[in-house]
Amino acid sequence: MAANLFHMLDLLEVAAEPNRRRLLQLLARGEQTVTQLSAAFPVSRSAISQHLLLLAEAGLVTARKDGRNRLYRLEEGGMSRLRRVIDQFWTTELDQLVDDAAHFHQQTLQGDSDGLR
Repeated sequence: MAANLFHMLDLLEVAAEPNRRRLLQLLARGEQTVTQLSAAFPVSRSAISQHLLLLAEAGLVTARKDGRNRLYRLEEGGMSRLRRVIDQFWTTELDQLVDDAAHFHQQTLQGDSDGLR
């Protein structure tokens, strides 16, 4: 389980970086080359390539060769894993928030009843 948790955290970290998050948004429109993607950023094409490489290593994008170009697209399986990780994260966090609120409420009620004695 611990190995899976570390993998999940890596997915979140990779996808959370603003440039990579924007790349995922752009690729949601369909396949694109590094040159096409780079046009949307103030950083070099080489920097975009590095971000794409990290996204590919995380399993969030794939690339295919078309002549001299590499066309990138979202990897459906990786994006599904990312969605599950995000859903689990929020479910766990919201459950903890509800538990904390209930505990706080119970303490408040006990404090009120203690003051009435």
